[in-house]
Amino acid sequence: MGGTAGNGLRRHLISLSDVDTAELGRLVRMSVGFAEGHRRGEPLSGAVVGIYFRKTSTRTRTAFSTAALRLGARIISYGPDDLQLNTGETIEDTAKVMSRMLDGLVARTTGTMRELRALGDQSTMSVINAMSALEHPTQALADLTTLMRRFGRLEGLRVLYVGEGNSTAVALALALSRFPGTKLYLRTPAGYGLDPEVAVQAKGYAAASGALVEERHDMAELPRDVDAVYTTRWQTTGTDKPDPNWRELFAPFQVDQDVLDSSPEAVFLHDLPAHRGEEVTAEVLDGPRSIAFDQAENKLYSAMAALEWCIR
Repeated sequence: MGGTAGNGLRRHLISLSDVDTAELGRLVRMSVGFAEGHRRGEPLSGAVVGIYFRKTSTRTRTAFSTAALRLGARIISYGPDDLQLNTGETIEDTAKVMSRMLDGLVARTTGTMRELRALGDQSTMSVINAMSALEHPTQALADLTTLMRRFGRLEGLRVLYVGEGNSTAVALALALSRFPGTKLYLRTPAGYGLDPEVAVQAKGYAAASGALVEERHDMAELPRDVDAVYTTRWQTTGTDKPDPNWRELFAPFQVDQDVLDSSPEAVFLHDLPAHRGEEVTAEVLDGPRSIAFDQAENKLYSAMAALEWCIR
């Protein structure tokens, strides 16, 4: 197999900016298909997938490990202290070795994209970004799958995102903005918004598709009648905030029942793990309009789609 796609070209899922809109739509449809039980045989039988996580993970690591096994692949799991990177081996040399033995590598570094690009700079092993400091592309794939399963479409959906412009928000902006008529309203604390380059890119996608990406740094004049309200934990895995008083900036951005009720029909999304009483109240997270744990389950189906798309 050698980690190559069916057309003879390797595929990576390092950034959603590398995936064109048609292929992104295909990935979402594949995810939904897996959720609905549309799977034939074990398409990755004989493949070997490395699962390399330098930071903690519950959902993403479990999803990709389970997905690989369900698709017929074998897995090798690496913890944060298992590779010779810790003794000074370069990421380039690590990639050269792994790519001669593995068909795919699922990696959570929470470091720079340069590491992932270096891992992907070879022709025989697919690399999937399971979260870096900048972007969490497989989370966005799970998010789109969740929205598609709930509403039967992505076109025209309206999402209010509240909280830090972190790797989850980046991926959501780069993904949702591709679909016609969508509207993504981001409410982020001042100094903790989207990366400026990502914001420009997402708005470029939106201009091409007829979508909208709007970011503000306050909670005034929330949009009404959105389809989903989304938040993430304030302390993103593997990151620290330079401002010791950051909690004061974040406090107004809690999703409570009043925020959710600003759109009475909206569902609630959260990428988890959640800290009740911080970014979201227990009343919202555990309430009848929360589909956060359905969203977590969809990480499995999106992982299956990503693995098959990259490796098969």
